Amino acid sequence: MAQAIATGYRAIDTAQAYYNEEAVGRAVAESNVPRNELFITTKVWISNAGDRAAALSIDESLRKLGTDYVDLLLIHQPFADYYGTYRAMQQALRQGKARAIGLSNFYDARFVDLAENMEVKPAVVQLETHVFTQQKAMRALAATYGTHIMAWSPLARGMNGLFTNETLTAIASAHGKDVAAVCLKYLTDEGIAVIPQSARPERMASNLALDNFELTDEERRAIAALDTGHPLAANFNDPEMARFLLNYDHRFNPERQQ
Repeated sequence: MAQAIATGYRAIDTAQAYYNEEAVGRAVAESNVPRNELFITTKVWISNAGDRAAALSIDESLRKLGTDYVDLLLIHQPFADYYGTYRAMQQALRQGKARAIGLSNFYDARFVDLAENMEVKPAVVQLETHVFTQQKAMRALAATYGTHIMAWSPLARGMNGLFTNETLTAIASAHGKDVAAVCLKYLTDEGIAVIPQSARPERMASNLALDNFELTDEERRAIAALDTGHPLAANFNDPEMARFLLNYDHRFNPERQQ
């Protein structure tokens, strides 16, 4: 995190379920970057679902992050009492504890059901989005509510041969760029916010250098044709995935394991 901020990253994505909010808070404090220059996102986990539990967990996240507010507050998964969680997030928005609120991994009917029944429409829905999973249907649906797509795993975690794909490597070579830059450029040109991950400083710098080249219309059509129409990393309509996530906190939360 410290290296990313030093490289020039200003968007920070964390979550209660990552169990690193305190470490993120320390890195932010030690960076000496003014708070108003950072965009911090965190997410409420399933085990903190519901009006009261979510409200308490939001305050705890702010304490761990060492900040009075987050720029974006999301429901992490579409399970348990997410209606109560969203009501708590609306209250946090009114209280100035969050600048914007939204969702993560909400698809189709669940997204519409919540958006239709809540006073504040989701500002963002964070979804698995990359050149192989371009979320065209969800982008169109979200747009009807004024909701923007934020891509998690915008580089597909390297799956599906991303970094050796002939179409992508040819486009990257034509521009003197790497495949990652081409993928991120395509997504951002589509109006999708991206949150790439890397532990290598040179990759971090490359991920930021997207303004010094432009994709041609032909290249964009070629990348658009790579879309498989389905996610690669996770299917949130899978019952086994739901069971795994509902028990995630009991398995992985260090505090519960003590």
